[in-house]
Amino acid sequence: MKTKSLKRDKVNIITLGCSKNLVDSEVLSGQLAANDIDVVHENEKKDHNIVIVNTCGFIDKAKEESINTILDQVTLKKKGKLDKVYVTGCLSERYKQNLEDEIPEVDAFFGTMELPMILKQFEADYKAELIGERLLSTPQHYAYLKISEGCNRTCSFCAIPLMRGKHISRSIEDLVNEAKNLVKRGVKEIMLIAQELTYYGLDIYKERSLPKLLNELADIEGLEWIRLHYAYPSKFPMEIIDVMRERKNICNYLDIPLQHAANNMLKAMRRNITREEMEELVTEIRRRNPDIAIRTTLIAGFPGETREDVEELKAFLEKMRFDRVGIFSYSHEENTSAHDLEDNISQEEKEARAQEIMEVQQEISYEKNQEKVGQTLRVLIDKKEAGKYLGRTEFDSVEVDNEVVIESKKKLIPGTFVNVKITKAYDYDLVGEVVED
Repeated sequence: MKTKSLKRDKVNIITLGCSKNLVDSEVLSGQLAANDIDVVHENEKKDHNIVIVNTCGFIDKAKEESINTILDQVTLKKKGKLDKVYVTGCLSERYKQNLEDEIPEVDAFFGTMELPMILKQFEADYKAELIGERLLSTPQHYAYLKISEGCNRTCSFCAIPLMRGKHISRSIEDLVNEAKNLVKRGVKEIMLIAQELTYYGLDIYKERSLPKLLNELADIEGLEWIRLHYAYPSKFPMEIIDVMRERKNICNYLDIPLQHAANNMLKAMRRNITREEMEELVTEIRRRNPDIAIRTTLIAGFPGETREDVEELKAFLEKMRFDRVGIFSYSHEENTSAHDLEDNISQEEKEARAQEIMEVQQEISYEKNQEKVGQTLRVLIDKKEAGKYLGRTEFDSVEVDNEVVIESKKKLIPGTFVNVKITKAYDYDLVGEVVED
């Protein structure tokens, strides 16, 4: 039997899934550290003895990755390389009883809102005064800012309300204070995230308050870029675009998931919007802000989707010419209303359709990037890799969008801005050289 070591505990947090999960892990890290507990994120040194896996339960592939990660950690525990394994996050929230039955070697499972319960495992107290304080796992120059939790939408394919609950906004005061603290720590770019940005404020201010929040964040000295992720298209508040155009440090960038273009699919998905309304929305956004880059997300292979629906979606992309597109193949989720529909499209066919749709976007992306050749753009340097610097323009978010590849004999420091003349363009990347001021 292994005897208890006198060595101080060290906790490693493994984060799976989206940026909202990453923020949760950062908050947990901050709470543990404030309780004088040694904590790291994605520890490569392997010198920890306790692991907390923050899981994702969004779609089948994410669930599979989460379960495999838990099993990997349990195996290490069985080999005596770990003392404790804890599991939290969306998968644990949704399937806690099943997981407890199937993987009893895990010391405890926690839901998405049970941070104080996790801390109790370490005889630690939840410190309310630390609201907004967290240990960043991102590079120092950018961070995510979660402005609300949960979602009140009823999209038929989505299980997120089952895992995250109803929409709860954070106060403008708390968010501005957190953003100021992040800027003091060297953050230049803040990405606003939520399950649904445009709903912000309805619960606590009785009105859509994202424009007001944006103006207050834009007043923060030293905050260079503010970026908007996950805006719902139905009843979209156009004031957001007006504020974006008026404030220089709000990026001309909007992530607005549309999911499909065929009206029968949009109705089955319970999106509360038609193709015609989406076209009008995008057209009006571009009219108000011609410089904006719009990113959208789509779903391929929803139950009942026909070849005609796929062709309509492709035609929609060709007409609207979005700057960035991501696509998921449909995942049949228990307890969602779409689960009552027959999942009548094979996984292979779903993936083939997703690929077919992305090939249309690939050509659009290539053409749009070619238009940038010869332009000089302001670029935020993210990192150096294989002897070249990688950065982004205001039109690109971290990991999901284009990068600018820069060759420079002069040392470029991550977190600084440089002017870059674009010399080449590919499907999803730009190449350029630094232009001296």
